[in-house]
Amino acid sequence: MGRVDNSRIKRTQIRNAQFVSFMSEGRCLSGRDSDRYDARLRRQKLVRSLATAALAAGLAWVVIESAKAISIF
Repeated sequence: MGRVDNSRIKRTQIRNAQFVSFMSEGRCLSGRDSDRYDARLRRQKLVRSLATAALAAGLAWVVIESAKAISIF
């Protein structure tokens, strides 16, 4: 099947499979702190979508107010 290039995958200690199996055998990992990287990505996605929604609402407000102002004149 050929060689697989995994150089683009960001590796941390938690992502290393041997390290994770070692830590899980020793019961050193807590359930909520096991993967902070994915939690950070989810937060960034949420913030990005909220910012996009706020920008769209602001743009719609400007367009509506401009249409009202033009209709007055």
